[in-house]
Amino acid sequence: MSLWLNGIGVSRGIAIGRVQRLHGGDLEIPEYLLPPDEVEAEVTRFHGAQGRAKEQLQQVRAQIPGGAPGEIAAFIDTHLLMLDDRSLTDAVVGLIRAQRYNAEAAVKRQRDALVAVFEQMEDPYLRSRKDDVQHVSARILRILLNQEKAAPVARADSGEAAASDPIVIVADDVTPADIILLGQQGVAAFVTEYGGPLSHTAILARSLGLPAIVGLHNARRLLREGEWVIIDGDLGHVLADPDGGARDFFSAKRARQLADRAALGSLRDKPAISRDGVKIRLLANIELSEDATHAAELGAEGVGLYRTEFLYMNRRSLPTEEEQYQAYARVVASVKGPITIRTLDLGADKQVDSGARSGPTPNNPALGLRAIRLCLKEPELFRAQARALLRASAHGDLHIMLPMISNVQEFRQAQALIEAARVQLAAEGQPMAQHVPLGAMIEVPAAALSVPLLARHAEFFSIGTNDLIQYTLAIDRVDDEVNYLYDPLHPAVLRLIHMTIEAGDRARRPVAMCGEMAGDPKYTRLLLGLGLTEFSMHPASILEIKRIIIESDVGRLRARAQAILDAADALELQEVLAEFERAA
Repeated sequence: MSLWLNGIGVSRGIAIGRVQRLHGGDLEIPEYLLPPDEVEAEVTRFHGAQGRAKEQLQQVRAQIPGGAPGEIAAFIDTHLLMLDDRSLTDAVVGLIRAQRYNAEAAVKRQRDALVAVFEQMEDPYLRSRKDDVQHVSARILRILLNQEKAAPVARADSGEAAASDPIVIVADDVTPADIILLGQQGVAAFVTEYGGPLSHTAILARSLGLPAIVGLHNARRLLREGEWVIIDGDLGHVLADPDGGARDFFSAKRARQLADRAALGSLRDKPAISRDGVKIRLLANIELSEDATHAAELGAEGVGLYRTEFLYMNRRSLPTEEEQYQAYARVVASVKGPITIRTLDLGADKQVDSGARSGPTPNNPALGLRAIRLCLKEPELFRAQARALLRASAHGDLHIMLPMISNVQEFRQAQALIEAARVQLAAEGQPMAQHVPLGAMIEVPAAALSVPLLARHAEFFSIGTNDLIQYTLAIDRVDDEVNYLYDPLHPAVLRLIHMTIEAGDRARRPVAMCGEMAGDPKYTRLLLGLGLTEFSMHPASILEIKRIIIESDVGRLRARAQAILDAADALELQEVLAEFERAA
């Protein structure tokens, strides 16, 4: 009998294949006290496992095909760096020596301590970096426990299965290394019990074009080894043991999607202009300088969001101005077109390793000292970044964006600090652009309501829908208990988006969107109707969003925008959205 399951679709596409379960769940980790004369031997055993883990990851990295998106190698590089990070390795050695823990117990205790720190982080992207700690720790633990398990060959283990049958991996979670290896083996899709839209599984699956569903609890218990399943990454659906009719339906749907995807390549050099002649600007969200080249190849006209937090994570000391300048200059020089760099978006709860601020972790870091608030509280921290950014502006069209602005005073204070840095650099004879536009990220409802006031000082705006939705609806989208309330189509969210775009237009200030909504085809025509003309997204989404724009009549969509804003409930809204699709 068929079984229908729902998870979170994080990478689009249809896959039909046989289940292959990966990893048998949590490791059983022994804990015991070492005799004093065995402590140093245990330290040596830990270092041996650490070295073996490095060798494994270096082998995986060497197998990444040339031309793959830079973020794929970046995940492996992150794990390699973490294997040498003192907050992990030195702490483990310290526990072995001071507490006489066995190596497995020491790794487990330090892993749990670091994960607890990441759990306190409000920003979903940064909180999901706890995956790095868990994956690296699990790799070391498997080596220590002699339970190393390479990613299996893509072959179902069933009496009726053929070696050529496509495979759908079902696991509690999947490491970046496993995703890369399994992707090369031709795995058709992934289903994991944990994770969210910003997890490693999600990001890598999107980069590799593999359908993926995460957050499907008990998947390994409910899905049998070797049984046929259908994966719909668009809707987050899994159909187990499908009948012939279902397989025919989804096979046809998959064939249409593959044909559409193949046809998208012809749009790379075509401008994003609607049927009625409205020019839409498509930008990319990137993590690394290498991603800029990939984005440009897919038709991005520049970079709408470049995060800077990676320079501050997994280290004990703050990055110097020179270190930041070198990183920013490299990425600015690699981008064809403008690049918007977001200033530090960390909080007090996220600065444990870097030491930017000491003191107790706040009870609610979401509402505490983070992002621009932290930068204004610690002006030397902000000044070093401002100087590095201004120096990097000499290498290209750099724009600076301030995160989590909630009032005009914050913006003016940051503006004054940046201007002071400019005067100082000029006195030193440092080269920089004559003018660097300064803008605000709209991710707090108070900022959306204050755009007319902010527009007197900010030169551009970018809507960060991920946080705007969270703060508007007062929910944590990575909390399994309440993330069902995370709704981009909530009337309050749509009204705030529309208000921001309208206020920007009246003030002649560009308004972009860099949140996940911008790269989701489900919302493209809706956003066009609400007046959005600048979209910034993961590079993999650019061509599909461009196709929708080219096939749309923006004027007709905007004429129906009020109907969207007047919709009172989900059913009415869905009816209006269906009309939007027909009106395009």
